[in-house]
Order: sequence, then C-alpha cells, then structure tokens
Amino acid sequence: MGPLRLAYSPCPNDTFLFRAWAQGLIPGAPVVEEQLEDIDTLNLMALRDKADVVKVSMHAFAHLRESYALLRSGGAMGRGCGPLVVAPKDGRLRPAPSLQRVAVLADELARVRVALPGELTTAALLAGLFSGGLKQPVIMPFDDIMPAVAAGEVEAGVIIHEGRFTFGSYGLRRLIDLGEWWEEFSRLPIPLGGIAVSRGLAPEIQAEIEHAVRASLEHARAHPDEAMAYVREHSQEMDPDVCRRHIELYVNDFTLDYGEEGRDAIRQLLDAAACFGVVPPSDKGLFWDD
Repeated sequence: MGPLRLAYSPCPNDTFLFRAWAQGLIPGAPVVEEQLEDIDTLNLMALRDKADVVKVSMHAFAHLRESYALLRSGGAMGRGCGPLVVAPKDGRLRPAPSLQRVAVLADELARVRVALPGELTTAALLAGLFSGGLKQPVIMPFDDIMPAVAAGEVEAGVIIHEGRFTFGSYGLRRLIDLGEWWEEFSRLPIPLGGIAVSRGLAPEIQAEIEHAVRASLEHARAHPDEAMAYVREHSQEMDPDVCRRHIELYVNDFTLDYGEEGRDAIRQLLDAAACFGVVPPSDKGLFWDD
C-alpha cells in the first residue's frame, strides 16, 4: 500500500496538529503525502474522494457520511469559537443584543448580500439556520470576506479562523456570534469541523490513522516550539500573537477526543440541519469505529 493522501488546511490549528505525523515523527504511523488547501477546497476534495484522510467542515461531513467517517481526534469544536457575522460600523445593519433584535437581524440578513467562506462550511450552515435561509449568499475565500465587507461589496460577512481577532482593524463590528447563538440553543459546544477518514480503508488502517492523529497532537503539545516553527512556515502573514491565540482557541480537549458531549453536539447539529432539509439524513454512524 502506498502513502495515504492526507489533506488539511494551512491554518495554525491544523498545522500544529498534523506537523509531527506529516514529518514522520510518529513511530509506526502510516506514511502520508500531505496537501494543504483552504477549507472550501478540502470539502470539495472529500466530495470527489480525492483524499484518504481530510479535514472537513461538519456541514460538508453531513454530505459525506456514505463514504467517510469521523475520527474521534483532531476535530475543531469548542465554546466561544464559532463564526461571527460582521458588517461596517457605519452600516445600517445593527448588532443583536436582545431576543427581539435577534429576530429582526435574522430577517435582515436573509434579504441582503452576505459573504460566506464556502458553500459547505459550517459557517454557511449556521448562517442559513439562523436566518431561515440566505437569499443572496456570496461565496468567496475566507480571507477575502473582511475586505469585501469593508469595501461595501456585500452588506455583511460570516468570518472564521483568525478573523475573530482582526475584524475591528477593517472598521467592522460584530452583529452576532453564530457560535454563541447555537450554544444557547443547543446547550452544547459548537462542532465546526473534523478529520474524516475514508470508509474504503480497512478497519486496522483506520485505527492506525486515529492513533497517528492523537499522537501527533500529543507530540505538538510536548514540543510546542518545534510545532510552532512549522506553523509559522504556513502562516507567514499572520501576526504571531494572533497565531498563538488561534491555536489556544481551536486546539483544546475536544481536539484530543470529542467524548460523549462532542458526539451529542455533532449529532444535534446534523439532525437540525437534516430537519430543515439543508443536509441529507443518514443512518451511518458518525465515527469509524461505530
């Protein structure tokens, strides 16, 4: 068997996680050929079966359950880490500090141009659930969204990743935190993304992959300076402090193992999306060893 096709993003949380495995530092782990792409491209790669192990949005995973299963390690999940909806500070859209204002904002967003970082991102799913369906979504790379909102090309944008820390520098304000909105509704953490493994691989290979991802994260935590050197190679334009805060936010205990709370969070989000007809229902198990 040749090297496994491993695909993940250049975002700090992913490069921090995968560095040890990708560089052959995990004894006994499967050999991999890595490919780094933005999350929208990764979702499309998985839909086209172009990777054996791939970071995907939880929204995309809902469309992939026949061919991929989740690992229990490596996921992006937590509290206070969800996507934000932002708009110009001097724009007509105003934040939603009250339940009444939330309903008004949801209706407003449904009718205006809203930039999304990919059609199958969890950010797009949450924006759709919040608004009841966006009528004018505008898909663009996540790092183009804040400049587009600031330039008036769209009325609002849904931002992810390090955008949580930098939107103010573009003259933007937060309208609502979609992660907090979902957490209040579900009483569970927000499941943003996960590591998907091809169901076509033998169970023993899937088990080796699970071990490799967990061991790679443990190696990064034990050797943070070495891991950060690799992270910086792929985030050269990112402020070091923003990079560090990014990892602290998105790499947590759920990344090591979703646990029962994480399983419940994933299931509730996907069930809600299926109930609204946004994703197809599935009786496939969530994880490779279900």
